[in-house]
Amino acid sequence: MDFALIGKALILGVVEGLTEFLPVSSTGHLIVVGSLLNFGGAGAKAFLVVIQFGAILAVCWEYRLRIGRVVSGVWTDSTQRRFALNVVIATIPAVALGLSFERVIKDALFSPVPVAVALVVGGLVILWAQARERRRGDAPARVGTLEELGPLDALKVGCAQCCALIPGVSRSGSTIIGAMLLGVDRRVATEFSFFLAIPVIGGATLYELAKHRGAAFVGMADVFTIGTAAAFVSAFICVRWLLRYIATHDFTAFAWYRIAFGMVVLVIGYGDALNWGA
Repeated sequence: MDFALIGKALILGVVEGLTEFLPVSSTGHLIVVGSLLNFGGAGAKAFLVVIQFGAILAVCWEYRLRIGRVVSGVWTDSTQRRFALNVVIATIPAVALGLSFERVIKDALFSPVPVAVALVVGGLVILWAQARERRRGDAPARVGTLEELGPLDALKVGCAQCCALIPGVSRSGSTIIGAMLLGVDRRVATEFSFFLAIPVIGGATLYELAKHRGAAFVGMADVFTIGTAAAFVSAFICVRWLLRYIATHDFTAFAWYRIAFGMVVLVIGYGDALNWGA
């Protein structure tokens, strides 16, 4: 057993879990941390895809009762059917665009400048969205619960999620802020983003695994298992913490963090410290 490799898998799993559901770009963090740890090789890309399953499982466990109600009531309960339909509607734009332009996006945008710009611009958009929310004052949000979310709202959030196809934007950030700009309550926007992660990231993970055809797993089962378990635990902690945090705070701190992190990506990316092709 390679304990150094196990340690790297543990660190990367924690990074994935902590950043997947925060509006800070998990992709950007995994690029930086993976490069600094010199984590590469034939199985590296497959590993970074597989550990996302751990983060998704954390959301499924946290919302297992709600998911159970949707599954059991989708054919008999109009409320659960409406919610399931909203998730499907919001998933379609990103899936369609991602399958159509995956290679073009990766070839054109997977480099220091686009990622750093996406991080900084995303931070500025969050600051603008929060200033807009503060101007609204104590006025109630147009959509105050998940049940009030309509199909058209879901479609618009799904279109906002397409921005996350640009490396550095953040899937959770684009969906949460997109929903808030539509008048959705901050907590509702965050929870809907969690649910959207299940089909989007789950589907992307299965797609990547199908392309690798399991070859990357040979001799690395322990590494994949530890990384996935670390992602599950850290994501579970992060999801619970985030729900408590947004009850009394907005996303301004994450915006400033994104801007600072974007500068870091730009500096060390052009210092040849990051392996963008891994």
